[in-house]
Amino acid sequence: MPLKKRLYEIIFEADTPRGKVFDVALLVVILISILLVLLESVPSINARHRSALRIMEWVITGIFTVEYFIRILVVKHPFRYVTSFYGIIDLLAVVPTYLSLVFVGSQSLAVIRAIRLLRIFRIFKLNRYTMAGKNLTLAMKASREKIFVFLFFVINVVLIVGTLMYLIEGPENGFTSIPTSIYWAIVTMTTVGYGDISPQTPGGQLLAGLLMIAGYAIIAVPTGIVTAEMIRSSPHQNTQVCPHCLHDKHEDDARYCKKCGGKLN
Repeated sequence: MPLKKRLYEIIFEADTPRGKVFDVALLVVILISILLVLLESVPSINARHRSALRIMEWVITGIFTVEYFIRILVVKHPFRYVTSFYGIIDLLAVVPTYLSLVFVGSQSLAVIRAIRLLRIFRIFKLNRYTMAGKNLTLAMKASREKIFVFLFFVINVVLIVGTLMYLIEGPENGFTSIPTSIYWAIVTMTTVGYGDISPQTPGGQLLAGLLMIAGYAIIAVPTGIVTAEMIRSSPHQNTQVCPHCLHDKHEDDARYCKKCGGKLN
């Protein structure tokens, strides 16, 4: 097998043993780099080990830089990779450290490489996590009309309850305006309960109690709507990466990419 193809399978495929080892090693380096950024922000540690932290950060940045350019070299369409989601994330993982040569303090932006941990969903064939995310997105899209109606109902409830609470309690009890009362209604309905405003009269306390009880029921409604959509069957997918467009969600028996139609490896 040509070296370029071997490198492609190691770097882009999580289904192969070498691909798993590469991704695990990459994640370890990412975690170390994030730890370095966090430690560097602690004044006492930074004062004692600043030089060592900076050296390790540059070593890790060098590893990411080499990895980024290797990815560009092994793909069939480099521009597609560079402009893809993971391509942009990989670039952002190395830019902050180089920016530190020009802008002092910008090296802290390196914490953005934590986003690269999204790759963990493609390791060890964690399909139940990648599919769960996809199913949740599809379920929310399918139930968007029901959710819109539900949100419209909730808005009406907080408007009515907020207005009533303003009339019952009044400015002397902290409900200085209808918007303030609506804010209290939202905080109460969502069971957050900051406590900065609270009803003092029996009528206000009764209304607050009813709203609290309704809040528990209202919270469960969108969960049930989305869950009902998620119970639909979903196809089993793997981490096979299309060498043409880099799409990485295909059926187990797929021979061609469902996005661009290119032949899969």
